[in-house]
Amino acid sequence: MSKEWLYGRQPVREALRAARRHFFAMVVADGLHKTPETMESLVLAAKQGIPVRQAQRHEMDSIVGSSHHQGIALEASGYPYVYLEDLTERASPDGLFLALDHLQDPQNVGTLLRTAEAVGVTGVIIPSRRSAEITPAVVKASAGAVEYLRIARIANLARALNSLQDAGAWLVGLEKIPEAIRYDSRRWELPLAVIVGSEGKGISRLVREKCDWLTYIPMWGNVASLNVAISGSLFLYQVARDIRDSGGTVD
Repeated sequence: MSKEWLYGRQPVREALRAARRHFFAMVVADGLHKTPETMESLVLAAKQGIPVRQAQRHEMDSIVGSSHHQGIALEASGYPYVYLEDLTERASPDGLFLALDHLQDPQNVGTLLRTAEAVGVTGVIIPSRRSAEITPAVVKASAGAVEYLRIARIANLARALNSLQDAGAWLVGLEKIPEAIRYDSRRWELPLAVIVGSEGKGISRLVREKCDWLTYIPMWGNVASLNVAISGSLFLYQVARDIRDSGGTVD
């Protein structure tokens, strides 16, 4: 069984709350500042029988491979990915999915997954190659939100999207090209899969050709484009608002 160190006040607490992993040990810094998150984590660790020890902060830096641990770290099993079939069976009638087309920056992936959890996304699909995995850095960037998501890591994104289409989902890609429509020019309905392209290259050609719609977020300032995490988050909230305005719910 693979192991890794989760770190940060919220990621550690949310991992313990979600209880989807196996936990082996907790390390806290000498003189750890007591916050609601750290206190709850210590209580949960005690309830789950997780051994806790103290360490100097420089030792914790070495243990987790980062200085951004906020004085608390949790040794856990690897991220619990789900199978694609676990997602496709949830597609109709109320599935909302997020597909990441080879995003590589952990901060962007974490931000998008935090938004996905906040709006109630049914499941997430990420490629297994040339894409950020759900590492402790991604867990930290998502503030622990990934611990509640169903994420499938697949070999071929285009084929995975075919499976979602076969299960009844529409596909919409976030890409500013001439044939794209404004993100608020229609009311989005479920089941729906939102596809966000990679930093710099956007959505790949094969994936773009599978989309039922391409959409973009207009800008009135001087910058050429929005960061993919920001644009993806804005669009997910637009979809969620449309669903709720129409009286629908996400599965």
